[in-house]
Amino acid sequence: MLSSWRRYADSHPHLVETAFLLLVLAVTSRQYVHQGPGWWQGQPLALVATAGLLPRRGHPRAAVLVTAACAAVSVALGYLISPLLLLPVLIALYELAVRTPQRTAFACYGATVALVVPAALLSGRDDQPWMDESVGPAFWILLPVLAGTAVRSRRAHLDAVHTRAEYAERTREEEARHRVAEERIRIARELHDVVAHHMALANAQAGTAAHLARTHPEQAHEILTHLTGTTASALRELKATVGLLRSPGDTGGPDDLRPPPGLGRLPELVSAFGSAGLRVTVTVRGTRRPLPPGVDLTAFRIVQEALTNVTKHTDAGTADVHLAYAHDRLTLTVTDDGGASPRPPGPGGGFGLVGMRERAETSGGRLSAGALADGGFAVTAELPAPPPAREQPS
Repeated sequence: MLSSWRRYADSHPHLVETAFLLLVLAVTSRQYVHQGPGWWQGQPLALVATAGLLPRRGHPRAAVLVTAACAAVSVALGYLISPLLLLPVLIALYELAVRTPQRTAFACYGATVALVVPAALLSGRDDQPWMDESVGPAFWILLPVLAGTAVRSRRAHLDAVHTRAEYAERTREEEARHRVAEERIRIARELHDVVAHHMALANAQAGTAAHLARTHPEQAHEILTHLTGTTASALRELKATVGLLRSPGDTGGPDDLRPPPGLGRLPELVSAFGSAGLRVTVTVRGTRRPLPPGVDLTAFRIVQEALTNVTKHTDAGTADVHLAYAHDRLTLTVTDDGGASPRPPGPGGGFGLVGMRERAETSGGRLSAGALADGGFAVTAELPAPPPAREQPS
């Protein structure tokens, strides 16, 4: 029943407004019938006060001024002041309190009391106590101001809650998009490192095997054996990397449980490049110690990508990997002798160098790369390497 009435009121606002104003006019007009100088003098005042409520939503101050003036004239003529006589004023003040700041509402309340109460006290009616002509009207006029202010505060609170909820929703969506973009970049970087390394290594191994096939068939056979291992390793790492794209409900196989590569697999990496014709020397300075998993993976991928670039862009025969462990840093340097062919990409070119630099920065380190004065190329990365925790005495 109530919901159907609300739907009817929403669909017929002008009809509801007309009925409301006619009801206010009827209640107010009745107050002029049996009191004061005569009903015929009060009816125009009731009509004007009711008409003054028409602009109460768009111009609430004007509505308060008109209704308060009609009420003051009525009590000044000798009509008995009562809540029903003040009904248009109360309605106008409520709309004003709902739609304007609290300071404005109370200022209009004070002006209305200053207009109506003196008029009631000076009306010359002796049958009404002065308390009913002063304290009573001031209290009645205050009630709609307090009610309208409470409604306005409630609406402001609900609007603020709604705004905060919308902001939180937008923030969550932006954060989710940001995380998705970061994950896509991370997967793309991982795929690039895996594919570029293994394809370049397989290409070098195949080329070396083809070159030695007639003159040194035994060495060619050994290189082809390494080539099989290279392609198998590429498939395993590709499967693990693509597995990152699975939905959370999917379950992987045993290969998905393989730990990510780290510097512990450097001998395997050196052996793979050795089978492709690149002799790699690893030098360690300082005390070698375990690294955090993310830093360990970053260090391995940087070495892997740097050696892959040596194989792809030069015909260098040797490369050096230098690991320097300091108190809280690991500095790794990969250099090559340059070979006979120049190295086309500069320090900022190519996805390989960009990916290495992004990996280093993501791990809290930095990377630099450039040509050496005597030929060749160097890639240097500084990565955080927290010192091992000291054992607590028992």
